[in-house]
Amino acid sequence: MTITRRDVLAGSAALALLPIVSRAWAAPVPRDAEVVVIGAGAAGIAAARRIAAAGRKVVVIEAASAVGGRCVTDATAFDVPFDRGARWLYNTETSPIAKLARGVGMDLLPAPRGQRIRIGRRNARAGEAEDFLATLVRANRAMGDAVRGKADMPAAAGLPKDLGVWAGTTDFLLGAMATGKDLKDLSALDLVTMAQRDGPSACRQGLGALIAKLGEGLPVVLSTPVTRIVWSGRDAQVETTGGTITAKAVIMTASTNALLSGKIKFAPDLPKRQQDAASKLTLGSYDHIALELPGNPLGLSRDDIVIEQSTDRSTGFLLANLGGSSLCQVDVAGSFGAELSARGEAAMVAFATDWLTKLFGADVRNIVKRTTATRWNDMPYVFGAMSAASPGGQPARKVLMEPLGSLFFAGDAAHETQWGTVGGAWESGERAAEAALRKIGALKDAPVAEKSGKKPKRTQSRAEPASPGGRGLNWPRN
Repeated sequence: MTITRRDVLAGSAALALLPIVSRAWAAPVPRDAEVVVIGAGAAGIAAARRIAAAGRKVVVIEAASAVGGRCVTDATAFDVPFDRGARWLYNTETSPIAKLARGVGMDLLPAPRGQRIRIGRRNARAGEAEDFLATLVRANRAMGDAVRGKADMPAAAGLPKDLGVWAGTTDFLLGAMATGKDLKDLSALDLVTMAQRDGPSACRQGLGALIAKLGEGLPVVLSTPVTRIVWSGRDAQVETTGGTITAKAVIMTASTNALLSGKIKFAPDLPKRQQDAASKLTLGSYDHIALELPGNPLGLSRDDIVIEQSTDRSTGFLLANLGGSSLCQVDVAGSFGAELSARGEAAMVAFATDWLTKLFGADVRNIVKRTTATRWNDMPYVFGAMSAASPGGQPARKVLMEPLGSLFFAGDAAHETQWGTVGGAWESGERAAEAALRKIGALKDAPVAEKSGKKPKRTQSRAEPASPGGRGLNWPRN
């Protein structure tokens, strides 16, 4: 049976790998700037655009050779653009990135609404699919109930004990596929507070290509790692492999894993409070394995989505026939994905071909042509996919967002509810830019509104999502 609800919508959270040619202005390292932005991913580009719009001197320093960060489109490996990282934008009716995309001529396409569940070599029957959806709803609510008014816990501890044959699939969809981490390694409170991920769309030209497009015209210094940041309450110095920049403010958008790697030194050292926060918001593991399968040997439709009734974590997520092409993408995530990635690309491709053969019976190994696989855990200056809080770590997001004198933080970890998404990273970049502009005197604090006596409107509790997609199921990595 093909599920026609959006409750279990596709997930592609791993982030980019190979660079495409950036059309941003590859600037030399300047001697000074009012604001230095470190990192040319979604958060960094959003921050730089906001500062430039305010008429202030900004420069973006990027260690990699292209704009995009963990959003990169590979336009050469296959006959269609392949997003080696983030693929989806959520809530596209209200997303600022979606609005900007339309303004620069990039095409957004809604994510597929149907998905198949394989049980062995057959599709799930109607009753089985309905039972699975009911299991997801029950699991979501149970995790919310487990932490409502209580201390945080591992998300797995809040699951019902009687999920039966759907236990493995539930763990995969709510944990690894949605966040890059198994439920046992995730904060239940972080999942409860996750903003609804509705209306996902992909960019026809690639999400990485879109972020690169939005970076055009900005002063971006590529292939220039930052080695040390000297910060204080008044100004800062950013030391790079290409020279030192003096600035009034610095916006750091590097991943939490990159912050913890020690590749960038701080003087003085980051306070233990911020270091502890980063250590609780580390990146999960999520990778794409791309296979060119001519002749449609799996018998699937354009952009078909397939999951399986899994008995353990050795499973994947299939997005087939991307854009009507012969390109199929198998995603692996969580602890299994990390173990597989560590074994190398050949092992990843072997798993994907064996897994598809198991589910569909076709001898994929003798049919597959071009292949590639991302390995984000080994990607320099990134070291993982997207941020997900460990048990007890949800409050660390606000701590990470606290400014340190002239130093501000942004990125997918620095958002309370849209963490782990491109939209959340973009919004965090804009917020950090606003704070930096105030720091340098380019913006005045907004006047405090007079008390009206009216109570603020209440927002829907994330512990009771309107649909079972409320905690990552609508995921086709953001």
